[in-house]
Amino acid sequence: MQLNNLPNETQAVILANGSYPRHSIPLDLLKNAPFLICCDGAVNELVKHGIVPNLIIGDGDSISDENRKRFNDIFVQVDDQETNDQTKAVNFLGKLNKRNIIILGATGGREDHALGNISLLIDYMRQDYNIIMYTNHGLFIPMNDDNVFTTFPGQQVSIFNFGTHHLRATGLKYPLRDFANWWQGTLNEATGEEVSITTKGDYLVYLEYPE
Repeated sequence: MQLNNLPNETQAVILANGSYPRHSIPLDLLKNAPFLICCDGAVNELVKHGIVPNLIIGDGDSISDENRKRFNDIFVQVDDQETNDQTKAVNFLGKLNKRNIIILGATGGREDHALGNISLLIDYMRQDYNIIMYTNHGLFIPMNDDNVFTTFPGQQVSIFNFGTHHLRATGLKYPLRDFANWWQGTLNEATGEEVSITTKGDYLVYLEYPE
């Protein structure tokens, strides 16, 4: 699925400590990661699948004692409680000049954690990161202003408003407008192979995977 505002080359993959990927798309991204960074306790499940990360980052509150000893040489402890482990991973990758990033495993656990992780995508975009979050059901892409992206007929699409104005689209079953609540932009549907959005401001797009 190509998007006109994102680069083709992924520089790094972050595995957060939510539900481990089980859909073939995020699983393939995980297995083929050019640089894999784990959020703290996510490594506990990762190693059960025979994968070793390049780096582990976090405050150390959820990594097992066994894995902390085993991976001591690649564990970076960051005790800052003003950011979560996902953001610590993004910031660390930024210092390595890796700004084209995929996030996996950020949902499926506690709902407040999932909402926080998803909403942070807008902040990362505003800091000039190119980020897509893949879940076990679809993907979230932060966007701003006008965009065109590929779809398939019947694909479920949701648009979440983060302060955008004059929000309009073609290629969706239901019209868009400047809605105030997140639910108002959910459960839309692509009518063809392309959706075009015109607006001014930031928003989040969710796209369902093909079956």
